[in-house]
Amino acid sequence: MSELDQYDYDLPRHLIAQFPLPHRSDARLLVVDRATNSLAHKHVRDLPEILLKGDCLVLNDARVVPARLVGYRTATGGHWEGLFVESSAEGFWKVVCKTRGKLTPGESITLINAEGREDISLVLVAQQPEGAWIIRPNSSEDVYALLERVGRVPLPPYIRKGEMVASDRQAYQTVYAKTPGAVAAPTAGLHFTTALLQKLKNEGVDVCFLTLRVGLGTFRPIVSETLAEHRMHAEWGRVGPEAVARIQLARHRGGRVVAVGTTTVRLLETAAQDGELRPFEGMTDLFIRPPYHFRAVDALMTNFHLPRTTLLVLVRTFGGDELIRRAYEEAIREEYRFYSYGDAMLIL
Repeated sequence: MSELDQYDYDLPRHLIAQFPLPHRSDARLLVVDRATNSLAHKHVRDLPEILLKGDCLVLNDARVVPARLVGYRTATGGHWEGLFVESSAEGFWKVVCKTRGKLTPGESITLINAEGREDISLVLVAQQPEGAWIIRPNSSEDVYALLERVGRVPLPPYIRKGEMVASDRQAYQTVYAKTPGAVAAPTAGLHFTTALLQKLKNEGVDVCFLTLRVGLGTFRPIVSETLAEHRMHAEWGRVGPEAVARIQLARHRGGRVVAVGTTTVRLLETAAQDGELRPFEGMTDLFIRPPYHFRAVDALMTNFHLPRTTLLVLVRTFGGDELIRRAYEEAIREEYRFYSYGDAMLIL
C-alpha cells in the first residue's frame, strides 16, 4: 500500500450532493470530539449550543467569481471552454482552457454570455504550462463586472458535470462573501445564514474574517507517490491586524479559535509560522501533512472531502488519523451528503 492509498475511500455516488438544502443551516453536522474520542450527530443550526462563550469563529470572506467561460473559436466555430484564474494590472487574463485541436497565439475566441448571446471576444496571447493561456479581452470593462455578465458559476465537475442553474449564483456563495477572486467556494461557510451568525454573536461567540482566494488547485488529487513529493498550489490570502487582535484576545481569555474551512486553517497557520499569529498578506503554498504542529487553530468546521486530496490530508492531520477515518465511515453509513453542497463536520 502506498502512502496515498491511506487517503482513499469508497463513496456511493448518490451521497454526492447535487443541490444545497433549501435552508443552509439545516445541514447535518457530525461533531468529532478528540478529547473523548467520540462522534455525535447534530445540525449546523445547533452551533450556538455547541460553541462556547468566548470562542472566536474565523470565516473566509472570499467571493466566488463567475469564472467559467464558454464560447467558440471565432475562425472555425469550434466549441471552447475556459476557466478564468486571475487578471493582471495590465488587463491580461490567465485562463485554463480546452478545445478540440491546437490553439495558436493570435487566435480569437467569441464568448457566449450567461444569457446565451454572443458577447466580447478574447485574443490568445501566449501559452502557459498545464493548459493555461495568457489572454487579452477585447474590452476595457472592470474584470469582475465583465465576468458577472459573461461568466458562469465554476461548479466542480462532480456537481451536475459543472453545469450551473440560475440558483447556483446565490447558493454557491457564502452570505458574507466580500472579497472577489476565488474560483471555488470556501464550502464550509455555505452553511451559515445571517441569522445564525447573529445568534452566535448573541451567545458570546466572536466572529471575524480573513480572505483566502480559493484557487483551481484545491480540488486536484495528489498524483505523486508520497505526500512529500506533492507540489502544493499557491493562493493569495490576507489576515488583517483586526482579525489577529480579536483572535489573540479570544485565546488570551481562554476561548478557542474555531476555523471554518480548510482554507481558513491554511491561512491562519501560514500567518503563525514563526510561532505567533501576525498580520499576513501574500501567497501561501503551505501543505499541512503529518507530522504538523498546529499553532493558530483549536477547532475546525469543514465539509467532507474527496479522496486523495490535500484537504483530506489536512483534516486527518488535524483530527487524528484513526478518529477521522471512523468519522468518514460513520458519515457514509448514516448517509450524510458529501462534498461542496453536502453536510459538515466539527472537530473539537
